[in-house]
Amino acid sequence: MTGVAEGRRPLPGAPPRPVPRPNPMPRPYPMPRPAPPRPVRVAVPGPPAGSSGSPDRDRPGLPLDTEKLLAARLHAVRVRPYLAAALFALHVMEDRSVPTMAVDAYWRCYVSPGFVARTPVEELAGVWVHEVSHLLRDHHGRGERYAREHQEHGPGERLRRNIAADFEINDDIYGEGLPQPSGAVRPSLLRLPEGLLMEEYLRTASMSGLAAGLAWLDCGSGADGQARPWELGPDGAHGLSRQQRDAVRFRVAEGIKGRPGNAPEGWRRWADEAFHPPQPWRQLLGAAVRSAAAGPGAGQDHSYRRPSRRSAGVPGVLLPSLRRTPPRVCVVIDTSGSVSDAELGSALLEVAAISRAVGGRRDLVSVISCDAAAGIAVPLCRAEHMELIGGGGTDLRSGFTRALRSRPRPDVIVALTDGQTPWPSAQPPCRTVVGLFPRPAEAVDEEDPDYVPNSPPSWARVVTIG
Repeated sequence: MTGVAEGRRPLPGAPPRPVPRPNPMPRPYPMPRPAPPRPVRVAVPGPPAGSSGSPDRDRPGLPLDTEKLLAARLHAVRVRPYLAAALFALHVMEDRSVPTMAVDAYWRCYVSPGFVARTPVEELAGVWVHEVSHLLRDHHGRGERYAREHQEHGPGERLRRNIAADFEINDDIYGEGLPQPSGAVRPSLLRLPEGLLMEEYLRTASMSGLAAGLAWLDCGSGADGQARPWELGPDGAHGLSRQQRDAVRFRVAEGIKGRPGNAPEGWRRWADEAFHPPQPWRQLLGAAVRSAAAGPGAGQDHSYRRPSRRSAGVPGVLLPSLRRTPPRVCVVIDTSGSVSDAELGSALLEVAAISRAVGGRRDLVSVISCDAAAGIAVPLCRAEHMELIGGGGTDLRSGFTRALRSRPRPDVIVALTDGQTPWPSAQPPCRTVVGLFPRPAEAVDEEDPDYVPNSPPSWARVVTIG
């Protein structure tokens, strides 16, 4: 026999002989699977230095350093004097359930002792300004309104609104003696422009990539409108009433407008709109026109095109049905010298919007230029290059007379004016809407200093144009 017997050692010097193996059957190998795509994560700043984002339950005996906290508030007042009334209106509440600092809608400031201990005074001053900015800009009320309008009440909406509110205020409150605290979020994290409002960030950006890294972020219900378990609520102690909150906002707005050079542009814009919020006047004007056009008798007539259903009860008699036709609208534009070119341009834009409000029938909309005398009624379908003629005194009574004499007579008259005009003594036999360009209370007629303009009549639906 050749080879090596089982259990025997080979002879010395003999090369080992390979043991033959049976040839395996070829089997197909699967193609390598492509690696799954890696999730793209947005780099977000972590929680404040030394913080894990969790409450201070690991240091239950740590007292609140009130002296350091109030020193930080004094530093914030020194570098942002126009916010002094708001900063001193906050009532401090020690709470170890709060990750950092937070506010509720009643101007209570909940503070974590551990956060105060590990945060420098200058950064702590920035947190003071950050939290009071949420309250001054009414982020809690705006957050609730946004959630109702867009039906967004999911579990992650609180954090989304908090992030969007931080985007709005963090882009212009730091610098010039107020360093940005560690962990502050900025719109640049999502490559978004600065200077937008909270609602604009919520509409235009998805913040799902930030949610995991910012789970520790919680500025309280004062930033998003959702109550927290550790808040005292409306019936708790040391809360401000609605009148007190409005008084604080009024003092801050007056301080900013009194010395506008000391405040950033965002705060100056807030002060201008704090107690004069811009109305959605385009929607209001369109709704007023549609309401007037849909009123009883407007654009209605009997027609035999579709017989009335009551004809079935009167054999041999054909009864007409009451049909609603598109209403005719006549727009009277005040072209007197007291109306600026910008307001005239806005009036022309509103004419196009009015045509859309009545169903897009441009042939049913006509325009009359009127100062002291009225021009002819120009149909909108031939008014692509409309010229508004005027520049003299103001008397819209002639414009109303011209509109009512036009044939067919309009169902709705819309007057776009600054209000410095005499009005018709009798109510027109059709619906009337007045779009009013705002004027200060001391405005007078340009030709007669003793003239006091009359307010729009009670029979007209008045909408202030913004």
